Amino acid sequence: MQTLHIVGSTSLTKIGYFLEKVLLKIESTTFFHGIAILFIMTSKNGDLEVHADIWKHCGGHANDMVVAPNGNAYVGNFGFDLMGGAAHSNAGLVLVKPDGSSQVVAEGLSFPNGMVISPDERTLIVNELFGNRISQFTINEDGTLGERRDFASFGELGDEPDLTKRIENATILPDGLALDAEGAVWIADTLNHRAVRIAEGGEILDTIDITPDGVFAVALGGQDGKTLFMCVAPDWDEASRKAETKGRMLSTQVKVSHAGTP
Repeated sequence: MQTLHIVGSTSLTKIGYFLEKVLLKIESTTFFHGIAILFIMTSKNGDLEVHADIWKHCGGHANDMVVAPNGNAYVGNFGFDLMGGAAHSNAGLVLVKPDGSSQVVAEGLSFPNGMVISPDERTLIVNELFGNRISQFTINEDGTLGERRDFASFGELGDEPDLTKRIENATILPDGLALDAEGAVWIADTLNHRAVRIAEGGEILDTIDITPDGVFAVALGGQDGKTLFMCVAPDWDEASRKAETKGRMLSTQVKVSHAGTP
């Protein structure tokens, strides 16, 4: 795997592996006329080339992504200008196929964020950062998604446009996501300063407190899949984090190993 050096006014939000171990990454670039969201892959010789331009499907910056074993990629987006202080607006998920074609396959999600795919490749699970819930979808044979259903919901927030009120009324603020072999998920519960293990249906099984830092990404790995890695930082404010880099990677051992993709 070659090291890629990205130069320019861009924001790298997610990477994943494509077919034949080719690296995919999301790069969002802001122009004066709006937001152009580029979905980019590396070619086998290490040169960057555009795999799919999905700007027409997104209401804000492209954000998290999961790449299925068959090469289909599912991409979320902010839905609104978070850092610019815009009112909350729902977003969708975009399916990008190996040939570069793209389409919207889910709508009405509140800032879709961390995503995983079940070991049988039939279910996609996605965090809704400002929706107070984790959603799931059946993956159809053609890669499209079925109807949304709850994996875990902690109360309906409705169409409230005020982001501050949505945060105040939420029990969870789930960013990153990891699936384990018992079908439970670990979430990065951002501003609540914790990583939380949640069963389908909403039972909280375990909590790891990281106060005063927030947790923004989680992953299960290590030789036995039982190491929980956590990306932590004081907050998610872009300007503050660029001025003072205090992000850290923490790890701890857990009882149940990794499952699914990634």
